[in-house]
Amino acid sequence: MTKKIKITATAENLEQAKALLDLGIDTLYIGESEYALRLPNTFTWNEIRDITELAHAVGAQVTVAVNAIMHPEKMAAIKPYLDFLQTIKVDQIAVGDTGVIFVLNRDKYQLPYIYDASTMVTSSRQVNFWGQQGAIGAVLSRELPKEELIRMAENLDIFGEILVYGATIIHQSKRPLLENYYNFIKTDEEKSKARNLFLSEPKDETTHYSIYEDSHGTHIFASDDVDMMTELATLCDLGYTHWKLDGIYTPGDTFVKIAERFIQAKKLLEAGGLTPIQAFVLDEEIRSLHPTGRTLGHGFYDLDPDEIK
Repeated sequence: MTKKIKITATAENLEQAKALLDLGIDTLYIGESEYALRLPNTFTWNEIRDITELAHAVGAQVTVAVNAIMHPEKMAAIKPYLDFLQTIKVDQIAVGDTGVIFVLNRDKYQLPYIYDASTMVTSSRQVNFWGQQGAIGAVLSRELPKEELIRMAENLDIFGEILVYGATIIHQSKRPLLENYYNFIKTDEEKSKARNLFLSEPKDETTHYSIYEDSHGTHIFASDDVDMMTELATLCDLGYTHWKLDGIYTPGDTFVKIAERFIQAKKLLEAGGLTPIQAFVLDEEIRSLHPTGRTLGHGFYDLDPDEIK
């Protein structure tokens, strides 16, 4: 295989960022609290500058998440942040709000962007439209079956980034759902990600929908985290060579060790092939490292598109 594979990984702090870069991660994915959604941790502007310099020093890139839903008060204050990101020469930003894209084009920012509308990005026509508006790539919905990925791959004009490891968001509401619930039952408890709260279906206690609340609202994740190790060769054959590793629920050195397994798979694929046995061994290692109490699966990948409602 001669295709060049690019791996993007979240970073929760400077130390983890350094460790990921030492492994050979191609791109670090970071952001700050006001304009970024669902990160393992947020950074100050100075920390974003430091990590960008660190990545560039070793030939890696930085993607900054600017993927929040931009209500008027956020849009009114966003230009200084975009100015800052352009000044420190981040390599690209991830954007889902059309208002931000309008500002990028109107004011001729030299900030390449990846279109990221989360669960909304489900067709090549949509991806290519945003490519025509200047996007260099798009974050594909994490709810796409294999059959739809196959059809999409044949028509993409820009790259599609695909989640190969980590928690997958299924719902965001601006409403403070946890706060409302706590008010209803007359209690005051922690609502942040650190609490590790989850929902279960009444008739299936094995389900585990992680949930937390922050300034952007309430976030709910799929019961299974994604692990596509055994499907990486197929994804590469289809042309999906931009992989995302999300460590929002996999902290510290554990995430670094899991990232290392994906880098091993990348090197094997680029060198000629990842055998099913090699993929199985790496997959088993990932499962042994994955946080206890969190399950792994392929998400929507194995589903029949006609069964999805």
